[in-house]
Amino acid sequence: MSSNNDLINKKSVALLSRLKSNKSKKLIKDALEFSVKMHHGQERKSGLPYVSHCIDVANILLDWNMDATTIASALLHDVVEDTDVTLEDIKLLFGNDVAFLVDGVTKIDNIVFKSEKHKQAENFTKLFLSLAKDLRVIIIKFADRLNNMETIEYLSPKKRKEVATETREIFVPLAHRLGMAKLKWDLEDLSLKCLDLKGYNKVDKKILESSKVSESIINNAIKPIKRELKQYKINADIFGRYKSISSIYRKIKSQDKEFEDIYDLYAIRIIVDKIEECYLTLGVIHSIYPPMQDRFKDFIATPKTNGYQSIHTTVLTKDNKLTEIQIRTKEMDNTAETGIAAHYIYKGSKKMNDLDNQVPWLRDLSAIMDGDNTEPEELMDLLKIDMFEDEIFIFTPKGDLKKLPVDSTPLDFAFSIHSDIGFSCVRAKVNKKLVPLSYNLSNGDIVEIETSKNQKPNSSWLNFVKTSRASHAINKYLRSIEIEESIKVGNQLLEKGLRKSKLYNKLSEVKSRYSELNYKNLNDFLSDLGRGRIILKDIIGKLFPDVRSSKNKIPSQVDFIESARSESEGINLDGVKNLVVDYAKCCNPVPGDSVIGYISRGRGLIVHRLSCFNLSSLSGSKERLVSVNWDIKKDISFKTKLHITCLDKAGVLHNITETIAKEKINILDVETDVNIGGVSDIWIVCTVKDLNSLNGLINAISKIKNVDTVERVFS
Repeated sequence: MSSNNDLINKKSVALLSRLKSNKSKKLIKDALEFSVKMHHGQERKSGLPYVSHCIDVANILLDWNMDATTIASALLHDVVEDTDVTLEDIKLLFGNDVAFLVDGVTKIDNIVFKSEKHKQAENFTKLFLSLAKDLRVIIIKFADRLNNMETIEYLSPKKRKEVATETREIFVPLAHRLGMAKLKWDLEDLSLKCLDLKGYNKVDKKILESSKVSESIINNAIKPIKRELKQYKINADIFGRYKSISSIYRKIKSQDKEFEDIYDLYAIRIIVDKIEECYLTLGVIHSIYPPMQDRFKDFIATPKTNGYQSIHTTVLTKDNKLTEIQIRTKEMDNTAETGIAAHYIYKGSKKMNDLDNQVPWLRDLSAIMDGDNTEPEELMDLLKIDMFEDEIFIFTPKGDLKKLPVDSTPLDFAFSIHSDIGFSCVRAKVNKKLVPLSYNLSNGDIVEIETSKNQKPNSSWLNFVKTSRASHAINKYLRSIEIEESIKVGNQLLEKGLRKSKLYNKLSEVKSRYSELNYKNLNDFLSDLGRGRIILKDIIGKLFPDVRSSKNKIPSQVDFIESARSESEGINLDGVKNLVVDYAKCCNPVPGDSVIGYISRGRGLIVHRLSCFNLSSLSGSKERLVSVNWDIKKDISFKTKLHITCLDKAGVLHNITETIAKEKINILDVETDVNIGGVSDIWIVCTVKDLNSLNGLINAISKIKNVDTVERVFS
């Protein structure tokens, strides 16, 4: 215990000794002492005091030159989640800013989630909404995740894999989007170490084995550059460095090559004082080494969306080695390494509006999250879509520049201009040539969009768009169309259900009492009814308790059969009509069925369906079987009843009724009943032209997701 106290004391002293401002020291010291007190007795999986993690996170933020409020918040980032401390306590003791940051990184608790995926999505949605207001939230979360990944060996193998996968899929691309290159490399390498230790070690070993040879090649390439820059009196810091283990590993996998076949394993970086010296240095390098024209990129003139600025050129050195050289200023280098955190050093900014020019991507993210009630899982998918590694630069015919992910399409380009342009996009020209909307754009393409007022988005667009802006806008439009349709279906089901329950006079009352059913408006109520998310009989039972005991759940089979047979004028035997017949109870034939007559003793003519299983027992009396037909009017439709079993999932009933409507079949009645175990029974009475039409309908309904069985009801 004393050794743990000694450790915390040493860590605390070391942290405080790094602080320069007395004002900063006071806030951070108070937060540190409070955190030590609240986390007292708590340990990490490693056996170390839990508060040591909080101190380590604070030190990482100090490395990134973050402000005192951020560091104090990092020291307190787990107290609300892991102790009895409340946000109100934090606000009272440390102020609103610290409380906001702590809340932003605190996971949602005391809520029952549908699944672990839903829980993860909800927590990340909360995190992203917070970072859109104050980026320091994600910077604290980054430091927290980095320290957790550095100590991940103490977790179980299963948990290690889960955390490493989440880090690779969410935090690595997000660090890239925010320009935090060093963090991205560190997290990516740590994730790879967990997910493929053998692959990680193989690349690491290769780097060590080739480092001496590579160092010699790099030094030989640097010497003439240093000599020439000195002639031009350019003060430059020049060094070579290997690319990250994970980036080399990825190249080996994606290009199906061996380590020795990857030419850009390392890069030379040149740091100068001024922007103009970057271009002068570029000229010097090209005068020494021949450049590869297709490998030149000027990210100073056209910065990446994450704020990255640098000149990249690949040259052929005297050793016949293709070598990438990066040229940038000190400020650009710091921004490239620490990304958005660097803006606190140079700009002192923290709010969304201040950073709009540096990270416009966040503006779109904030708009998407605040714009509507998109499900958290969908937001997560959208975030993954837009967390791209590389980007291309596309131009309008007037020369305006748009930055898009690699392999973006003209449709992505249209949506990047404005949603209305995307919605009405019908054709596109790339470099004056007509191309499909799914065409993959290349760097430097000039794109012209043609629109039409008659164009409407369709679901197939989602198969090829690459940006979250396009995907979200299309999904939102399709969702609005689906809601409109579900409202119509819900209204129809409500009217028919109330008619059947002899409560049609209560229609207006039901529509006016939606708030009693926990709905904000009538359309939401009707939409859920149309999607099958709520059952009408439950609604009637809640609004009209006296009707609950009514035995009116399912129309009786007798009522249905008599109603169906009333469509015909009886049975026709060899042209003789108006016969007195009886219908077999074993198969209950109704108009539309293929039938056969059996002349019985005492009961007269009994009509069976041709498919009736009891006919086999009558095969010994073939002379009594006679051919009969329904005596019906021409072009009449027949009533039929279907029994459908399905999972009690949202939207299933809507999909069923929509499928029936597409088959141009009229629904007469719908009844549903939910059983224990989440299985629903649905009975639908409808009219069909013939058996082929009925069989086609049954087949179509059977293909609907979550539908288990579809059968015609006979008895």
